Amino acid sequence: MPSRRHIIADDIRNKISTGRIKAGERLPSEAQLASDYAVSTATLRNALAILHGEGLVEKIHGKGNFVRYPLRRITYLGGGLTPRTKPSSDSAFRVNVRATNLQARGQLIGLLGVSANSPLTEFFCLSHEGKSPHSLARIYVPHELAPTGVPAESHCYEVVTAKLAELRPPLAEVRERVSARPPTPEEATTLRISSTLAVLAITRVAADRTGRVVEAALLILPGDRSDALFTTHHVTHEGTSRE
Repeated sequence: MPSRRHIIADDIRNKISTGRIKAGERLPSEAQLASDYAVSTATLRNALAILHGEGLVEKIHGKGNFVRYPLRRITYLGGGLTPRTKPSSDSAFRVNVRATNLQARGQLIGLLGVSANSPLTEFFCLSHEGKSPHSLARIYVPHELAPTGVPAESHCYEVVTAKLAELRPPLAEVRERVSARPPTPEEATTLRISSTLAVLAITRVAADRTGRVVEAALLILPGDRSDALFTTHHVTHEGTSRE
């Protein structure tokens, strides 16, 4: 026999699929829903957790639970000197950027190969599709290589990476590591996703011809809407390349 939380989740899911509750619409308060279904608040929250995990409902801090707009998939195009993300061409996609000066600590010391407290600049990039957060990236560069004039908002990551390339020397090597893991509490809150939904965590480290790391990026892509594509170019004996 299905549990009460699954019965409630099924009922709300059916209301969403039939259009009785529309995308972007706020659900009644948790207390009201618990009363409507004659269950405890804990049982009601367990039912909502099922819908959060399915990506049907998102909880916005201080506002309540909302039916999530269907999010189009985004592809991370790796395997090259310039990282790219490719959203659906017809999506209302934008990237908000915040620059912060800080000192190297913890993981950043090893990623960038610098001493503790070395001056760095972080570019925090949060992408949105419509009003819903889609993915996030933290890009770190030595402070002296940080460009000015990076737009606070753009329609793609390429605008940001183009500005970052203006001061840095040419890249000679890029290392990318992709792993699947649960989101941190901060990532789950920022992206408004369930803590049970796996994310693609991509760590990208770029070095110049001297071996100096000039950029490190940490990208978080929710697993329910993201793909990672890597293309390898092989050199033939005739000196031509092929994919």
